[in-house]
Amino acid sequence: MPRPKEHVVTLTAADRARLTKVVTSGRHPARMITRARTLLELDEANGPASGRAVVADRVGVSEATVYLVAKRYTECAGDVEAVIARRKRAEPPVPAKVTGDVEARVIALACSKPPPGYERWSLRLLEKHVVLTEGIPDLDHSTIGRVLKRGRLSLT
Repeated sequence: MPRPKEHVVTLTAADRARLTKVVTSGRHPARMITRARTLLELDEANGPASGRAVVADRVGVSEATVYLVAKRYTECAGDVEAVIARRKRAEPPVPAKVTGDVEARVIALACSKPPPGYERWSLRLLEKHVVLTEGIPDLDHSTIGRVLKRGRLSLT
């Protein structure tokens, strides 16, 4: 006896019409169309849907893709737009080194008096002093230059 389906897709008539329009209009990204076709194949509103392997063969994707689309449908509580649309990234993969506090401290350092023996700050001299300053991550001289440029500060 086969296992019961974990993620059952049951579409309303409005959802079915929306997905059909996405598939037939040809104005949407290919992945969105593929997900819409997958959802239409998995729909159990009119009776039991075919198995994952059959749906994957009809749509032209892997069984894992069929599973993931059905899983996302149940996770989104039946919100079809959330399933077929591209996800927005919550935060970047690498956190930014330069925050507002770091930027303010670098600008303050650049506005201060240069060390003895120097007439003015250079980007490389600022880089050396940023390394020595507590609470500021190590920044490259080009990054310091971008910070100063963003703050509309010139070293000349």
